[in-house]
Amino acid sequence: MPVAERISIDSESRRSPRISRDRTVSTKLTAAEYTEIERLAESHGQWLSEWVRDVVLAAVREQHAPQNRAAFIELQALRLLLINTLEPLLRGDKMTAEQFKAMLQHVKANKRKVAGEVLASYAERSKDQP
Repeated sequence: MPVAERISIDSESRRSPRISRDRTVSTKLTAAEYTEIERLAESHGQWLSEWVRDVVLAAVREQHAPQNRAAFIELQALRLLLINTLEPLLRGDKMTAEQFKAMLQHVKANKRKVAGEVLASYAERSKDQP
């Protein structure tokens, strides 16, 4: 089925109006992959190209959503806190209230930097892998 051909005629009322676009993103798919996304587009009552665009843009926007970045930073804060407090405790050392407060300040001051380093590490690894 050609990409420009309508997938589902009865869904005319659910289609968004056409907007002029002048950039192209392209990829190669296997026959099975193409059939899979074609069926998904049809189930959503969209042209294949519209469905693919929606999925790609949703993925991009999700990665840049502030709440996702904030959640990742806070996850790294928890990781920092656990790594830096569990080791001494497992050795049998005690942590005073002042030490714990200092640790919390350290975590608060470094969580964004650590999150950035973790993301950079993943980005670097993805470049190395085919």
